[in-house]
Order: sequence, then structure tokens, then C-alpha cells
Amino acid sequence: MSGYGHGDDERTFAALPPARGAAFTRTWWGRAWLKALEDTALDGQQLKAGRRHARAGAVGAVSVRPGRITAVVKDRDGTAHRSDVLVREFSEEEWERLLDLAADSAGHIAALLDREMPPHLVEDAAAAGLDLLPGIGDLDPECGCEAWDHCPHTAALCYQVARLIDEDPFVLLLMRGRGERTLLDQLQSRSASRAARVDRGVDGPSGADVPEGGGGMPGVSAEEAYAEGFLLPPLTAPPAVPDGPGHSPSLDTETEPATGIDPVALEFLASDAAARAHRMLVLALGASGERLPASQESQGSPESHGSHTSPGSPLTVAQDAVRLAADSPAPWIAARLASGSGRTRAEMDLATRAWRFGGAAALAVLEEEWAPDAEALVRASARLLEAWEDDERPALRRAGARWTAMGAEAQLRLGKDGRWWPYLKSGARWSPAGPADRDPATALATALAAGVGSAEGGSTGGGG
Repeated sequence: MSGYGHGDDERTFAALPPARGAAFTRTWWGRAWLKALEDTALDGQQLKAGRRHARAGAVGAVSVRPGRITAVVKDRDGTAHRSDVLVREFSEEEWERLLDLAADSAGHIAALLDREMPPHLVEDAAAAGLDLLPGIGDLDPECGCEAWDHCPHTAALCYQVARLIDEDPFVLLLMRGRGERTLLDQLQSRSASRAARVDRGVDGPSGADVPEGGGGMPGVSAEEAYAEGFLLPPLTAPPAVPDGPGHSPSLDTETEPATGIDPVALEFLASDAAARAHRMLVLALGASGERLPASQESQGSPESHGSHTSPGSPLTVAQDAVRLAADSPAPWIAARLASGSGRTRAEMDLATRAWRFGGAAALAVLEEEWAPDAEALVRASARLLEAWEDDERPALRRAGARWTAMGAEAQLRLGKDGRWWPYLKSGARWSPAGPADRDPATALATALAAGVGSAEGGSTGGGG
């Protein structure tokens, strides 16, 4: 959830999709933000209305800059209001204190680099008189609807920003007055300065283990070494990645092939091997700056076949047949792959649909049934309960690792890795409706949305 903006002092986040019943926050610092909102607002009904606005996707792009967050929020009738919420910025002296506290502990830096808000940093800052997280009265609303307190529009903005803070605590630090790049540069400068003093013998390394008697080199904790990794100079640029895989040689010669060898099929396999090698190279060098889709990662690396297999385990013949068929080869090749893997064409269509959503892990969810143990069921049930408000929770019927929504052609399937997969009833079969999600509410919303699209545009393909 990266923002874009005008330099390090402003980030703009595109409008987020509707929450569709999912909880707005999952981190303790996100909940602290919402608690500040709930403790500040005088009218609980306004908060409920704002939560409904945010859940429905009524909040536009959110601009975050020091001391202020801004967005346009629409009412149900389409009326738009500019809404702002003001947050107190830290003074220069306060920022100096906070930076010293963060630089004092390698764990603080490591947590921030991992997009987490370290609780000890918040506690240390509070002890030094700095309230990093907002408290009662710290969220000051301003709205074009001219309400004097938090209205549904500013409340909706705060609920939406809670989702941003959940993913990236640097959003909160920007409100307090420092952008991510500036903050990391200042932490880097402090760390480098302290390292230089240690080299000169002026200071001892924080948390270092010095042998008795003072002899030998002092040790450095793994946590500190990880946190200071961003001080190292960047690696040299990787070599350029070819635009595409090479072409397989033509095996159509005057010489008759050996018995049992099909030259056309062999050319197909050679082209597939070249394409996989190219994908592996792109993934290894990070040429595009993006992760490959799950189905392509499974194709690109022999060790990447989904979370349900152990690292390094190869694909089975049945799995590899689906992988090959997912690239939409010629119909006669697809038919041979289906027959060779013991599937009908309808079953192969469903299998390739699953593969495109998530590789071997998605295929296992489609074709394998498993019974979660008692502990896994407790965790799954708790997650389902937390995913919806009490009055919005759908009725679900469980069978094994599958939960079917009553009164709807939608289903959730729990994978062995704890992710939830959306399914849609298509004729007499259940068909994969989208990629997996850690949030069951999001996965079910995907299935329900696919059902609406199927009803409006015809039956979903892939197996009937």
C-alpha cells in the first residue's frame, strides 16, 4: 500500500476498496488510533455513520502531510465534502529526543524497517514526555459540512486512515512531522556517527558483549547487525534481463524420430523450459520491481509450488500437467495433458483456473479435502467471528475445511497454510473465484462479487 506525493513531506494514497465487513485494524497501533477517535468524538452515532461510510468505500484518495490528513468523502446521495483531521506536529526539539531514543536501540530501527511500531519506542517516548500515538482530543476535525465536532465524513476519514497506519506506521510519523526518507536518513546519520565514535574508542557499542579482561573484539547482537544493514552501500546494478525467453529449436527434420518421441510435443516442452528459466531470471534479478503472480512463481521455480508442499519438493505428474495446461497450449496438447493426468476436460478446466489463482497451493485446495485439527478449527472460527460486525455476519455451514454461505452460491475454503480461498457454485461444481486472502471476509466478498458478475453476465466458465 505505497503512497505517492510531492516529495517526502506528503503522501497520497489511492482510494481503498470497501472494507466489506472486515475489521478496520489488526495491529495494536491501529487500534490505538481508533481509540483516540472514539474517545474524542462526542456523538457515537456520528462514528457509526462514519464507519458505514468508510466500509462502503465513500472515502476518496487520502493525502497525508505533517499535521494534517485530507480526503473527499461522499454521502449516499453523491454530495462530496472535503474533510480534514489535524494532528499536532512535534517540535524540532521533540524530534531530536525521539530520534535519539530510536537510534539508542537497534530493535527500534529493525521494527520500523519491518513496518511495525515498536511498543518499547512508544513507551520510551512517553517516559520522555512524547506521546507518539494520539490521545483524547488529539484528532481535531474540520469538514466542509461545517459540523463543529466529528461528523460522519471526518470519522470515515479516520477509519480509512486506520487501515493505512495498520500497513505502515511511517504514515503516523509523517503526521507528526517527518517523512520516511528524512527519518531514515537522520537515523542513518546518527547510527554512523555513533559507529565512528565506537571505532575511536569514545563510546562502547550498545548491547555489545565484551570479554572479561577487555581482550578480543566486542560482539554485536544479531538484532543490531540487522538494523544497521541499511547503512551498507548499495549493491552494484544487476545485469540486464532479456526481453523474453529464447525460441526452441525446430525438430521437424527429414530424419524420422525414434519410437515414442513426438517432435511437436518435445518442442512444446522445450519452449516451456525456456519460459520457466526466463521467469526465474526475472524473479531472481527483480527486473520488474514486482513479485510474479503466485501461479507464475510456481512455474518459475522448482522450489516454489505453494505452501502445502515442503521446500524443494518437486511437482507431481498431475500437478505439472495442470501447470503446462494453464499456459493455454493447443487444444490437442491440453487434451493429452488432461488424459495423461487422469482428468476429464471439465476437471482440467477447473484445475487450470485454480492454478492461475495460486499455483499448486490453489490446486490442492480444489482437489484435496482435509480435516483441520481442533486447534486449527478454533483459530479459524475465531477469525470468522472477528471478520464481521455481529449484525453483518453471514450464516455459514462448515464441512471439513469448507464453509458455505447459506442462501448464496459462495463458499470459503481454508488452506493448510491458513489462507482462505473464495469459491463460487458453477452449475453442479464449485469453481475457484479468486486468489487467497488472510482475511476470510475479503475472500467471501470476492466469491459473492463473482456470483453477482456470473448472474449478470452468464455462467462462470471452467467446469460447469
